Amino acid sequence: MRAIVQRVSSAFVTVEDQQVGAIDKGLLVLLGVTGTDSDVDAEWLVDKIIHLRIFEDEEEKLNRSLLDIGGGLLVVSQFTLYGNCRKGRRPSFVDAANPELAKRLYEKFIALAQEKNVPLQTGVFQAHMMVHLVNDGPVTLIIDTPEGA
Repeated sequence: MRAIVQRVSSAFVTVEDQQVGAIDKGLLVLLGVTGTDSDVDAEWLVDKIIHLRIFEDEEEKLNRSLLDIGGGLLVVSQFTLYGNCRKGRRPSFVDAANPELAKRLYEKFIALAQEKNVPLQTGVFQAHMMVHLVNDGPVTLIIDTPEGA
């Protein structure tokens, strides 16, 4: 799995001009799934993201996690994270998981985050979405699950 994690002061997502998810301070996660991913990858990635120490403490050092600050998590599926642009001018998406696997692992990721009592909002799987965010810092990280996480 691959996640683009952005620390935000606010973020929301709309589908057909209707807001479907919104958070204040927290993390926006753009989530991609590849064909070799499993439940273990989802578990590893949720744990990694919610414990990342990327929020400032009293000394303005990045020492606090999403759990520490009680921030929100906005999760948006994005198969294009596995777009390969090495050859030609049109990305190849052969590394992206098929929709059935991708949806199952996206929903697994969401369920695992909910089990951790993280305030959670989501986009809509396979919908054309508009994602609005105020990136705080900016802080943006790319996280790939290890082989056989």
